[in-house]
Amino acid sequence: MSTAVSDLLPTLDDADLARVDAWWRANNYLTIGQIYLQANPLLREPLKAEHIKPRLLGHWGTSPGLSFVYAHVSRLIRHTGQDAIYLTGPGHGGPALVAAGYLEGTYSEVYPDVTLDEPGLRKLFRQFSSPGGIPSHVSVTTPGSIHEGGELGYVLVHAFGAVMDNPDLLAIAVVGDGEAETGPLEGSWKGVSFLNPARDGAVLPILHLNGAKISGPTVLGRKDPAEVRELLSGHGYDVIEVEGDDLPGMHHRFAAALAEAWGRIRTIQRSAREGDWDGTRPTWPLIVLRTPKGWTGPAEVDGVKVTGTFRAHQVPLAGVRDNPEHLALLEQWLKSYRPEELFDDDGAPVALLREQDPQGDLRMSANPHANGGRISRDLDLPDFRDYAIDVTAPAILRAESTRKLGEYMRDIYSTNPDRFRLFSPDETNSNRLGAVFEVSDRAFMERVYPDDVALGPTGRVMEVLSEHNCHGWLEGYTLTGRHGLFATYEAFAMVSASQTIQHGKWLEEADHLPWRAKVPSLNVLLTSTAWRNDHNGFSHQGPGLIQNVLTQRGTVSRVYLPPDANCLLSVADHCFRSKSYINLIVIDKQPQLQWLTMDEAIEHCARGAGIWNWAGTDDGTSDPDIILGCAGDVVTMETVAAAQILRQRLPGMRVRVVNVVDLMTLVRPKDHPHGMSDTLFTELFTDTVDVVFAFHGYPGAIHQLVHGRPDADRFRVRGFIEQGTTTTPFDMTVRNKASRYHLVMDAINNARRLPQGAEDLKKWCESQLARHERYVVEHLEDMPEVRDWSLGDWATS
Repeated sequence: MSTAVSDLLPTLDDADLARVDAWWRANNYLTIGQIYLQANPLLREPLKAEHIKPRLLGHWGTSPGLSFVYAHVSRLIRHTGQDAIYLTGPGHGGPALVAAGYLEGTYSEVYPDVTLDEPGLRKLFRQFSSPGGIPSHVSVTTPGSIHEGGELGYVLVHAFGAVMDNPDLLAIAVVGDGEAETGPLEGSWKGVSFLNPARDGAVLPILHLNGAKISGPTVLGRKDPAEVRELLSGHGYDVIEVEGDDLPGMHHRFAAALAEAWGRIRTIQRSAREGDWDGTRPTWPLIVLRTPKGWTGPAEVDGVKVTGTFRAHQVPLAGVRDNPEHLALLEQWLKSYRPEELFDDDGAPVALLREQDPQGDLRMSANPHANGGRISRDLDLPDFRDYAIDVTAPAILRAESTRKLGEYMRDIYSTNPDRFRLFSPDETNSNRLGAVFEVSDRAFMERVYPDDVALGPTGRVMEVLSEHNCHGWLEGYTLTGRHGLFATYEAFAMVSASQTIQHGKWLEEADHLPWRAKVPSLNVLLTSTAWRNDHNGFSHQGPGLIQNVLTQRGTVSRVYLPPDANCLLSVADHCFRSKSYINLIVIDKQPQLQWLTMDEAIEHCARGAGIWNWAGTDDGTSDPDIILGCAGDVVTMETVAAAQILRQRLPGMRVRVVNVVDLMTLVRPKDHPHGMSDTLFTELFTDTVDVVFAFHGYPGAIHQLVHGRPDADRFRVRGFIEQGTTTTPFDMTVRNKASRYHLVMDAINNARRLPQGAEDLKKWCESQLARHERYVVEHLEDMPEVRDWSLGDWATS
């Protein structure tokens, strides 16, 4: 980075102007063609009604601005060799980015049937926003994209995640002014407070203010420019502004603005990397670009202003097939770009356009960072067995299971200093993962005080009180080939649940694209769970993310409920090695009983479910009288306690205990790749014996999972039913009718054979529940003393 900036990005001269402008005109032409045309792609004959698609879909308004920025960034790359990716916040500018990939040749490389000639153009146009074709937004099918534009608000978090530990990458993040109104985007400007210029790449946000949404003005578009400037300056940006619609003036002004921003970025990085930096947060550049909505489109339609208004947002000319005036206006609009100058006799882009494109992987549509599996390196993982808890017998030892995971991740940080990060909303210590601070501070580029702990600019543990930021940063990080974990409280995972769903959709669709290489999995750890919020109360009690992940396709969805530390370590190791999954791991952070040795845990997790012979009274010689199933740490304890009560009070009753750690094993193999075989399912649950199942989440999830299994109606599920408050784990199970006493009564009510004394045991359980209710009322101030009720103490006293 020693060459002077002026030598790398020269002033826009006539030759460059001709290339940039021609490329921009071609991209606009292809954008309009995708929205309107199904034939006659190069207007080689007069435009007719039958050349128009029967249904017009797409978004024109933001597209010319997106293409304009893309053309100029490509020029920057061509002159400087800068490694750059392009993230499109206004996601429905899809046709513009598809057109860009086509002009760069990448589209035909990954979709060979969309050729660089007139038949290829016809196919490109016909597939857009058509049944069985491609969507109207920038999606996984768009080469060069790591950002699904269908849901607004995440462009900056994806951009910042992409450049973390990626020092040579520049992420161009175009923020639409409609998108800028969303909560996630409003919270994501603070990414500069965590970006280290010595170690990380750079994000160049371009706030594209065209003033309108689908049916009205935007807030920032109507604000006084000084207020917008002050807002962005307050976030820590050096604001550069470009405004207008005059040509070629806008080309010259934006080229100068981009050169200025690029020069500031290089100066910041050079200072940080050559030792001339005191560690304070730089003031990174940001461009505010003001252009008319639908720029270069029809100024008026039927006497009504269109360009520069909300009417340009989608399809500015409607009813073209049935309206000869609109048809003529469309033809005039398309011809204004002079396609005869842009495509040769075969329909291929002319040399002037090809000269504008960067070469090879430097094309933004071909950049390997936007197909992160191409450059991803596997983690150098320590042996998770080295962090095992020594379990001499089940239910003897208590430990905070996630603390062992923290120790494991501490050493992953050490062995992978440039490709692993933990992302957590200010909860790393709370979630007992604080061992990572032995090797890394929290990343922070703002002021640091002497009494701060593990905080500073060189840190790589990411903490910010925003689930959206943490989730989005990890998405950008993994989609560009690196690895990590998002850890949060279970209930608050619902804040970013739509991101989890959208990322799952991305992975699902990528699975169908052979040119998309598999990327490291999105690993999500949920702690402070519904059953163990002893002080936060009902607001912190909700296992809803499990339900959301269950609805994703089996190609991506994985849900693990390890019951103890050794199982957690085994599951985590598997997840960190996996590719292109959403791995949801749910386990509480509080001290809990430890059940399995490490060897037992490894075997148990590999199978996904197993019989705990030591917990039941099933001798295996014949079917049991009842099966107690469980998935989840607290409900596992209640299930084992229920089995203990039955062992002590009904010793003649044959009880089998089945623990499930991989929730997807319950599904039929044809519905999920982890689904256990019919033989194994029968081995665990038989085909006829009733099952009382205690589940961490909502009861309906288990019924959904066992659908299609033999006599699925025999599963009686106890789980979270939205009953909660500030209380003890045991009281939570009572409130949700999932306690050991409820499980015992269910077992008696559904057992195929009842020994003598069963009815008396039911009455005893009822009395214990009544006793508990009285105790809670009479001894509320003593609740901390009973919050760890477990096996053998209060249950059998």
